[in-house]
Amino acid sequence: MSAGINPTGRFTNRVSDYARFRPGYPDALLEALEAGVPLSPDYVVADIGAGTGISTSFLLRAGWTVMAVEPNDAMREAAEDFLAGRPHMKSVRGTAEGTTLPDRSVDLVAAGQAFHWFNRDAARAEFQRILRPGGRVALFWNVRRPDADPFAAAYETLLQTYGTDYRQVTQRNVDATVLNAFFQGPFETHAYPNVQTFDFEGLQGRLLSSSYAPASGHAQHEPMLAGLRRIFDLHQQQGRVHFLYDTQLYLGALT
Repeated sequence: MSAGINPTGRFTNRVSDYARFRPGYPDALLEALEAGVPLSPDYVVADIGAGTGISTSFLLRAGWTVMAVEPNDAMREAAEDFLAGRPHMKSVRGTAEGTTLPDRSVDLVAAGQAFHWFNRDAARAEFQRILRPGGRVALFWNVRRPDADPFAAAYETLLQTYGTDYRQVTQRNVDATVLNAFFQGPFETHAYPNVQTFDFEGLQGRLLSSSYAPASGHAQHEPMLAGLRRIFDLHQQQGRVHFLYDTQLYLGALT
């Protein structure tokens, strides 16, 4: 986590856009997680930084019991509404560094899109505490390809120009050095293609779901949206643009 950045409240005013416009995950990712593990509610997953329930919903598809751990009240309540009635989901108010889960109570710790916000040393110790013997950690996130095409390059320039702290909080700061220090042993690395398609309303919602995008009332908010309109109009085809992602998965034990 970047020094001086407290992530807990950053998304409170972005919950609706986050829930509607953030990407899900490809089937191949779930297949990699399912390989070699029981497909039953007896297998317990802790989804750390569960947010509005995008990753939790994805993990529930395997039939596992999922403990959705989220510190932000507004995001956690959105997940509870989204997943209401799902019998194998439990909502938990907690953090990566203090999940409140019992010792040795989960088989898999998953963190989708949230790992870069964690205090990694404290989170690692907490994951070791809650994992059962033989348990593993799965870190996964969608990384937008900034040079995939002219639209992607223009969007990246927009973020570099208007993002309040974009360079400090991007997932791309999680590199091999960070991952090696976290796992302290061998881990699997996988990448899968993923895509979102947007009209302008969706593209704007996707941008405003990001914590580094200036919110309404900020001096850069309207200029940023005007810039977004320009690049959409320039690059759209039949009223749509595409976000191309690499969904990255890092899977291993904590030695």
